[in-house]
Amino acid sequence: MSTSDRSEAITTREIEAVVIPHGSTTRIPFGTKVQIMQKLGGTVTVTTEYGGLYRIDPENLDAIGMEVPAAPEAAAATSGDAAKSLDDRVWEVLRSCYDPEIPVNIVELGLVYSCLLDPPEADGRQVAKIQMTLTAPGCGMGDILAQDIQKRLEKLREISRAEVEVVFDPPWNQGMMSEAARLQLGFY
Repeated sequence: MSTSDRSEAITTREIEAVVIPHGSTTRIPFGTKVQIMQKLGGTVTVTTEYGGLYRIDPENLDAIGMEVPAAPEAAAATSGDAAKSLDDRVWEVLRSCYDPEIPVNIVELGLVYSCLLDPPEADGRQVAKIQMTLTAPGCGMGDILAQDIQKRLEKLREISRAEVEVVFDPPWNQGMMSEAARLQLGFY
């Protein structure tokens, strides 16, 4: 979303939001003017008339006049993507997750170090094991991003459980970004 695309809204009810970059939760009061900074991956990053950056999760988007996006599994079923392999759909879900401060998904940012699917269990479902990092070790959004990934992956009917581990070895650097991400962020 470019600067010229930014829009404003007034909250129609009190909503819970995540404080960026600390990762703590707060309440944005009813009637607060917010400016939408980024709309990606089903979440929205806003700043309020009082300052600060906040991530609003899908279940609260109606309070700023936005439609709640469909879950990844539901979206896949309607778009014909259900024929894709589970591995491809898991990576697609990972690409739907964004750092709330950077308009590039976590895969293109190079934050996902590994994605493994255990062999199917007795019920045919699998455990997804993700190792990821953050752009900065002190970022408080690590737990929020890990929970986001876990919730999204566990919506896939073939995934029984998603285990997301945040690691810092090797340390992330800009060279881990895809060429497309570097171009988008102006690092060339």
